[in-house]
Formats: sequence, C-alpha cells, structure tokens
Amino acid sequence: MAQLEYNELETILYQKPEALEEHPFHFCPGCGHGIALRLVAEIIDELEIRERAICVASIGCSVNSYEYFNFDGLESAHGRAPAVATAIKRCHPHLIPFTYQGDGDLAAIGTAEIVHACARGENITTIFINNAIYGMTGGQMAPTTLTGMYSTSTPAGRKPSLAGYPIRVCEMLSTLEGTAYISRVALHSPAAVRKAKQAIKLAFRTQLAGLGMSLVEVLSPCPTNWRVEPVKALEWLAENMLPYYPLGEYKVIDAVAALKKEDHHA
Repeated sequence: MAQLEYNELETILYQKPEALEEHPFHFCPGCGHGIALRLVAEIIDELEIRERAICVASIGCSVNSYEYFNFDGLESAHGRAPAVATAIKRCHPHLIPFTYQGDGDLAAIGTAEIVHACARGENITTIFINNAIYGMTGGQMAPTTLTGMYSTSTPAGRKPSLAGYPIRVCEMLSTLEGTAYISRVALHSPAAVRKAKQAIKLAFRTQLAGLGMSLVEVLSPCPTNWRVEPVKALEWLAENMLPYYPLGEYKVIDAVAALKKEDHHA
C-alpha cells in the first residue's frame, strides 16, 4: 500500500474560532471569562452570523471583550448594556446584538436595565457571568455574593441583616412575560462547559427566530478574588454556588422548545 503523505493524514480536531482575534486574554489564571468568550465565538462561527453579531460589553472584567472578538462591538455605560443592545436591535433588526455582563454590572447598577428589557421582551441576548464577587475593582461584595462569603467589603462574611440576601437572577427574570429563554449553566467541569455551550447557542437561536429576550447565566470561578488556587476554585463553585444557584432552564417558551427539539434531531 502506498504511503500517504503527512498532510493527507493530518486532521484538525480543534482550532481557534474565526470569531476570536489573535489577542491573548488578560484574565487571571483560572478565570472563567476566557472559556465563556471562546464558547460565544464558537457559536457565532457555527451559526454563521459573524457579519451581523455585535457585542455590547459592560464595565468590569468583560470590558475588554471588543479586543478579543473579530466582529463589531462597543462598550456601554456601567449597567446600561441592555439599553444599548435594545437601541441597536430596534434600529437595525437584522443585526444580532448581545450583551456580555458580570454580576456587579447586571445585578447591581444595571438591575433596572435588565428587568425592563425582559419585561418589554426585547429580542436580544444576554450572557451573564456570575462569579459572586466584583472582579475588576478589588473583590468587593456583589449582589450575588453568597451569605457568609468573605469579600474585601465583607471581611466577616456577608450578613443578610446588613447586606440582604444574594439575588437569584434567573428565578427573578423568568417570571416576566417578555422572556423567551432563561437558563443557568456553569464552567466547573468539561461536561458543564458542553452544556453551557448548548444553552448559549439556544439563546442566540432564540434571537434569530425573533422569539423575545434570552439570557444565560454562567456560574464562573474567580480564583484571585476568592483567594484560592484555580483547581480549588472549581471545587468551591461546585460545593458552594450550585446549592444556592441550581443549574437548569428556568423559562423555555414553546417556540424555543421546538428549536431545542430540532437540535436533538439534527
């Protein structure tokens, strides 16, 4: 049998998505933002919407996302990403705007923006990174910081009597009529990452089908501000965040369920 040339044997199994720039991530070791951004880029490529996609970045660790994506993007004022994405979609309905926001941005200063975007049923998509702490500004308590969790602004642990209780965003937003797809996923294991990609892809497909507001909450590790090693951060997420923030789909309207069924049969 004739010997095959090397290039005939070579098969590419994994490579950088075209939707990502040749720019190294600035995130801390073990941070989940890099994984989340790559998942978004892979999905943009697979759905072939790179010429239509627009990332609306928030203020926080996600603020440099426009340096990483190889498509249009802009930075909004702190917490106002849903309002900016709304304007883009209403002015240019053929575009696919999505917001990429952290918990300090979406669930604190931007709470009203995301609530009213969902109430109006804006046909946009939100990727919400929840690491239960303010990442970029020094590790202060966020609206999603767990009860008893230490931060630079809660050195004795979060106390509900002083700071209230952590906000469960998916549970809250799923009660609003304008939401079409609301899901919570995590990045603590390879299996969880695969499920996260499926959910984010369905969220984009929800927008493409014109079905209303879609949001995926992504539980993500923050080793630097949790003050643990990266591997321990994954374990900490599973042991502490999952009980309070259960994974799953919190709102799936019938039309989105039909899209999901198509994926299973494809």
